[in-house]
Amino acid sequence: MKPPEFWWKENGLGWGALLEPLAGVYRLAAGRRFASVHPQKMDIPVICVGNLVVGGAGKTPVAMSIGERLRQRGLDVHFLSRGYGGRLAGPIRVDPEQHVFADVGDEPLLLAKQSPCWVARNRVAGCRAAAAAGADMIVMDDGFQNPSVAKDLSFVVVDARRGFGNGRVLPAGPLREPVAAGLSRADAVVLMGEGDTQLGALEIPVLRARVKASDQSVEGYLLAFAGIADPQKFFRTLEGMGRNVQETRAFPDHHPYSQAEIEAVLADAERGGMVPVTTAKDAVRLTPEYRNRVEVLTVDVEWEDQAVLDKLLALPIGREE
Repeated sequence: MKPPEFWWKENGLGWGALLEPLAGVYRLAAGRRFASVHPQKMDIPVICVGNLVVGGAGKTPVAMSIGERLRQRGLDVHFLSRGYGGRLAGPIRVDPEQHVFADVGDEPLLLAKQSPCWVARNRVAGCRAAAAAGADMIVMDDGFQNPSVAKDLSFVVVDARRGFGNGRVLPAGPLREPVAAGLSRADAVVLMGEGDTQLGALEIPVLRARVKASDQSVEGYLLAFAGIADPQKFFRTLEGMGRNVQETRAFPDHHPYSQAEIEAVLADAERGGMVPVTTAKDAVRLTPEYRNRVEVLTVDVEWEDQAVLDKLLALPIGREE
């Protein structure tokens, strides 16, 4: 599903206002859920990387970056994901050699290439499975709105350009919960990319970060395609690298590419003398045959103040020690 455009614009008396009564019902249901669930404390520390809006703000790259910082400290870090788009309820440890997108979703396949990753719709069961398998610490990719697990440290990732859209809660806007309620439970905000989103006065740290290409080898005339929450972000990244993007193809987030769709992209690229290029998240949704026929741009997170991040990460590490 492609998010409606009015979610990301000030819409006055438009669709956002018309859907506000339904948004009120959503807010009420979410509030009751938080009030009725007692978060369970896990035997090992849990770090959550989430956001307040539907769609991508950069959670998975941030989770991977945090996981890598913890691994460099000698910790056995395991990721935990719901496995959006996958059929397996879990808890199950992701095997990139055996599982495919239809089994566990795309983000867990990316995470599992770095560190062990568990898919579990029941987050408590997933945390326990990771702990039983020897994890020192769990990094949750998403799950900020899931109250079942007590988090030792929670990061809220915000896209600096898109911010909170029209500021309304689903379905009137992109928010999963009101901004004030969400930020009240956060330990830090990660403001991703360039933009002028205003967060107001906060008593928690705000970390600036950006995605940078870790692979500069993509060359030539490019046909860029992506099925992520904001495909334009990927296209802008390529252009910011000075790459010659001739054509683009945007698909919905987590899009399961059909053979006909990929064949059409490849045929258009060949006809125009272009190199097809996509994101790492899209690549795991392609069969090996097609994956070998496209270029994949990999990215890392660059932190403006690494020392602040490390100071925050020391908090749950201190619990372990």
